[in-house]
Amino acid sequence: MTDTDVRLQPKKKGLTRRQKRRLSRGIQYVVFVAAVIAFAVTADWGRLQNQFAQGSIARQMFPDVITLALKNTVLYTLSGFVVGLVLGMVIALMRLSSVGPYRWLASIYIEIFRGLPALLIFIFVGVAVPLAFPGTEIPGGTYGKVALALGLVSAAYMAETIRAGIQAVPKGQMEAARSLGFSPAKAMISIIVPQAFRIILPPLTNELVLLFKDSSLVLFLGVTLEERELSKFGRDLASTTANSTPILVAGLCYLLVTIPLSYVVRRMESKQQEAIR
Repeated sequence: MTDTDVRLQPKKKGLTRRQKRRLSRGIQYVVFVAAVIAFAVTADWGRLQNQFAQGSIARQMFPDVITLALKNTVLYTLSGFVVGLVLGMVIALMRLSSVGPYRWLASIYIEIFRGLPALLIFIFVGVAVPLAFPGTEIPGGTYGKVALALGLVSAAYMAETIRAGIQAVPKGQMEAARSLGFSPAKAMISIIVPQAFRIILPPLTNELVLLFKDSSLVLFLGVTLEERELSKFGRDLASTTANSTPILVAGLCYLLVTIPLSYVVRRMESKQQEAIR
């Protein structure tokens, strides 16, 4: 066969890149719909409703699930967030310090508290601190202990977030502030940190969502009936009623807070991306 004959042969046409994408997307939709139908057909909805959706049990939880459990969960989260933010700011500045021991201490703290499970931090605050300092009480009782435990956990993550935000501010901002007569500390507090917080606001809000869920570990500190948060409240009622409906209701209460916060995070991230463009 000559070269001319080869050139005259019709070329085999395959799927274009767009057609391949459409085919792949169609297959994914089919698999998803098939999985949903299989779950809907094979699940025992009667048993699920009996175990997780008893209306009479759910009604018994109100209004305490909101006025007590959800309120305590929000208070625990906000107090832990404030402690973590303040401590994280200090650690971030130590991490950026020109003094070697400050940098080393900050790095050790971050590595330790990012590596330890939050549960161990709660146990440490509830057990080790009273043993190490006998006769002393953490201010605020259970609320103070939770704030300290959540603050220690979140500070390590917030410190790295704040450090990244500070380093993201153009260096010319510090140079301009110094040329106007600002001291390094005043320039950092007045000029750099406010700009850094505008950059890191979305990840800080995301950390608030994570803390809201981590507040469920408060049960390991030993709480009274009036100090219960959502998870403890739901578990206690589930044990009393021998039904899982309270756990489902508690989970829905978590979603009442986490879904709007997650939406706020996405909106802030999209606005930042638009500003960059």
